[in-house]
Amino acid sequence: MSNKPYLKEKPFVYDLNWDEWQSWVKENGESSFRAGQIFDWLYIKRVFSFDEMSNLPKTLRDKLKDQFEFVTLSEIAKYQSQDGTVKFLFELEDKNAIETVVMKHNYGNSICVTTQVGCRVGCTFCASTLGGLKRDLRPGEIVAQVVKAQKLLDETGERISSIVIMGIGEPFENYESTMNFLRVMIHPKGLNIGQRHITVSTSGIVPNIYKFADENLQVNLAISIHAPNDTLRSKLMPVNRRFPFVDLIEACKYYIAKTGRRITFEYALMGEVNDQAEHAEELAKVLKDMPLSHVNLIPVNFVAERDFKRTPRDDIFTFQRILEKAKINATIRREQGSDIAAACGQLRAKHMESKS
Repeated sequence: MSNKPYLKEKPFVYDLNWDEWQSWVKENGESSFRAGQIFDWLYIKRVFSFDEMSNLPKTLRDKLKDQFEFVTLSEIAKYQSQDGTVKFLFELEDKNAIETVVMKHNYGNSICVTTQVGCRVGCTFCASTLGGLKRDLRPGEIVAQVVKAQKLLDETGERISSIVIMGIGEPFENYESTMNFLRVMIHPKGLNIGQRHITVSTSGIVPNIYKFADENLQVNLAISIHAPNDTLRSKLMPVNRRFPFVDLIEACKYYIAKTGRRITFEYALMGEVNDQAEHAEELAKVLKDMPLSHVNLIPVNFVAERDFKRTPRDDIFTFQRILEKAKINATIRREQGSDIAAACGQLRAKHMESKS
């Protein structure tokens, strides 16, 4: 299947960012302040129909109906964990399914969004790649996940305070949609999420790491590495054959030099695969020239179709101590939603299996 986004005659109303709405109202003979009113209805009042936009003239509402559609996210399933994590399985208009996760922290509510239906990167430990890549999401389909989750939180007077682009798919292989999504999220007249409260995670699409460094954003960058060298990383992450580890590290150095911002390196620990002391020591040598780096150690999630086992708790702490001894900041990710299969792709994989 093609990875092109779902094509329709009409764009989704969430596809357009602030500048694009400004252009649209001008091209349609409307006053510029109408863009602000439209944005207000979409992201502050969060309505799901044009008829509810009561301060817009009927002629303008008719133009909007004629030229745009709202995103259809039908709730297939919703699971709530004992720790407060809520996981949604949504059906899109073309019957594909995606996942969105809302996590509750002591500092606020975070949402993990999906950027593609499936994934072609092929990480051997990840459920998201099961079934391969179906297609990219359009910007509006990514935005709609946040709006839908925020509507849920509106019921209790809460709000989304941070975003992680770490759901199903590789954001940097759907780069333009991801960037448009970010522009909508950070705009002060929209949901107004602080840039430093947003993290985008990539498996290492090297050309777009350089591109992202030049975007002049304050959005956080996380890189999934999961191995300290080319040979092992190629076994775990086939994307490494396209973009070798040495090239990835050079791109990371460019990003740090260009932005002055820290990179988080995500490292999923797999028992007796990449979790030994020698792996930690080798990783420390790789990162020693990058003072603005942080390693996030992730105990691997169990996936029935995969054959990896979890690293023992004591070994995780040993790995962390070796990195810290080398003056590399390292933390262990707190697990959330494990009782509801909240790791990326797990719920969708079950849904695909039940359909087949």
